[in-house]
Amino acid sequence: MSVLEVRDLMKSYGGVHAVRGVSFDVAAGELVALIGPNGAGKTTTFNMLNGQIKPDGGSVSLDGRDVTGLVPRALWRLGVGRTFQIAATFPSMSVAENVEVALMSHVGAFGLFRRGRNEARTGARALLQMIGMEAQADSTCGELAYGDVKRLELALALANKPRLLLMDEPCAGMAPKEREQLMRLAARMARERNTAVLFTEHDMDVVFGHADRVLVMNRGRLIASGSPTEVRANPEVRAVYLGSRAESLAG
Repeated sequence: MSVLEVRDLMKSYGGVHAVRGVSFDVAAGELVALIGPNGAGKTTTFNMLNGQIKPDGGSVSLDGRDVTGLVPRALWRLGVGRTFQIAATFPSMSVAENVEVALMSHVGAFGLFRRGRNEARTGARALLQMIGMEAQADSTCGELAYGDVKRLELALALANKPRLLLMDEPCAGMAPKEREQLMRLAARMARERNTAVLFTEHDMDVVFGHADRVLVMNRGRLIASGSPTEVRANPEVRAVYLGSRAESLAG
């Protein structure tokens, strides 16, 4: 079953058509990569899916419900999590406190008052254990290495038990080993929680090593969709984006 359904999504800025009639689905438990050259429309698409900007046309559905144009906080309450290219946390707060804030925003102040602060603490520790950061729970975020900040951001995005997880360049700024660890973690979370995952990424080793399916955009349009093998072999994708890299990704 498709968790995310995107139909004929469009966005223009003056005479520039940033996104032109883009349609695709993402199923529960599936990892889908959205790739393409700079200026292809990936970030604009992501921002429309997450409510940062409103589309000029088309629709976005979550579990069959039309959520087109809803603001990010409303989408968060409906089960959409997101990570960003540049990770941001509260640096003066501890790792656990950052996760507690995310949990509080999900249950709401009244729900937290009724359940008690201890439940938020317990939930935060459980999430940190899940991503392998329980030993750093009491460390301040300002002390963390950047790879750990990116892992923590994933925990924050998982605090609302998302049906859909949007990851915008999740591996940006990370070392190769850290990239592999983060994407393995995201894949495991998707499988175990039956979460639909859509991610953008410029590291093609990450894309072709972890995506179940790959979508390719160029000049605002979706030009290819298929398995990693199919997309690697697509002549148009090779011409506009992969080029000589396609051969090295064949394994």
